[in-house]
Parts: sequence; structure tokens; C-alpha cells
Amino acid sequence: MRSGFAPSRTLLLACAAPAAAFFAAFWLLPVAQLLALPAGKGWATYFAVLTHGRYLQSLLQTLGLSVAVTLATLVLGALVGITLARQRFRGRRLLLSLLTLPLSFPGVIIGFFMILLGGRQGVVADLSSRLGGDRITFAYGLTGLFLAYLYFSLPRAVATYTAAAEAMDAQLEEAARSLGASRWRVARDVWMPELAPTTLACGAIVFATAMGAFGTAFTLASKFEVLPITIYNEFTNYANFALAASLSIALGLITWLVLWVSRRVAGKEAF
Repeated sequence: MRSGFAPSRTLLLACAAPAAAFFAAFWLLPVAQLLALPAGKGWATYFAVLTHGRYLQSLLQTLGLSVAVTLATLVLGALVGITLARQRFRGRRLLLSLLTLPLSFPGVIIGFFMILLGGRQGVVADLSSRLGGDRITFAYGLTGLFLAYLYFSLPRAVATYTAAAEAMDAQLEEAARSLGASRWRVARDVWMPELAPTTLACGAIVFATAMGAFGTAFTLASKFEVLPITIYNEFTNYANFALAASLSIALGLITWLVLWVSRRVAGKEAF
């Protein structure tokens, strides 16, 4: 005989109603409006990101920057994370905490850091001027954006790879070494396959974050336009809501597709 309280269907529906209302009001309706807006200006508006040179350039620049940041983040994050997982030394926990500290910074703060380093009044500009040369600045273009995005993404990759490397079965590496495998052979045959799901998952998240980053780009992108800034300009400066919605749909589809593919390939346990 079963005992306990079995809630009725009416009670379950009553409990679910607030969540359903919140979902409909703050997600379903805005998304439906976003999808419908471009149709008011004609169906060609949905493809403006591909047919208009400026918007296509902004998309390609965003894609190129995001891919470059993702690759650099994965390489550096794997090297640092695996090293921290393999080595035990005094101050290791403190070092890991310092490396992951930027996770608590918003994008605007990271952009401000980059300006302090490579802006017109930054450290590099002052140093190059004192050495007798021209004032060197790199914060406001592709270099500044790349370094800022890397600074923002690298702590997440370091933390992810450190945790994944610590969870690996050490017996696999020991078995490979006992069979005479070299260090590079162990890395290729043991470490890379074991960390492949982590790499796919981390890479997808870093790519999606870089594609949609706004605060850092808003601070630095005065000479290099990315798609989030283009969207911001369209609906804020020009009140072109239909076009801004179209560009937002394109950006969302690309990031969603990358996340979906990586999830299917890496498996649910990697996310």
C-alpha cells in the first residue's frame, strides 16, 4: 500500500501556472515578436546580413574574431589547466584563484583594463613615448578586442581543463608509459581523446560568448565593428527595429547551431 501525499492534477497545474506565465511573458512573447518584426519590412529583411555589404562584413569580422579567440583560449587554457592539474606546489590554489578572478568582471571592466594597457593614455603608449618613438595604441581595434576577449574567456577554460584533467584516470597514462610511449605519444593517445568532450564543450561556450559579447566591444570597438555593436546601432541610433531583429536572429542562429552541434558530438555529460 502506497502512502504519502499525491498532488492532484489541478494542484500541479496551479503550481506550474506562474512559471508558464513568466516563460510566456518574458521569453515566448519577446522571441515571437523578434521573429515577426523583419516581416513588416519584407521577407528580404531576414537575409539582410547576407545581402548587405556592411552587415555581412560585420558578421564575418565577428565570426573571425570569435574563432581566433576560441582557438587561442583552448590552446592556452589546456596548457595551463593541465599543468595546474598535474603539478602540486605551494600557492597552487592561490594561483588558480587569481587566474579565474576575471570571471567576476563584467565586459566593460575588461575593456577598461585594455584601455589602461593599450589605450591613448595607457601604459604601452606612455612607455613607447618615453623611449622616443610614437605613442603605440592597440586597444581600439582588432588587437585590443582579441586580447580583451581572450582575457575574458581564458579563466573559464583554465578552470574547465583543470577540473577535467584532475578527474582523468591516472592509470591510463601510467599504462601508456609502461608500454614505452613518449610524452608526445601520451598526449596524443591519452590526453587528447580523454579531454576531447571538454574541448568541444568549452570551445562552443567560448565561441558563443565571444559572438554575443557586448560590454567589451562597446568599450573598445571604435575601429573594428562586430555584430552586437551593429545591432545596437541599428535599434538605438537609427530606430531600425526590423533590421536589428533580423541581425539578432542571424547571430542567435549561428551561436545556437554551434552549441547544438557541439552538444551532439561531445555528449550531454560534457555540458
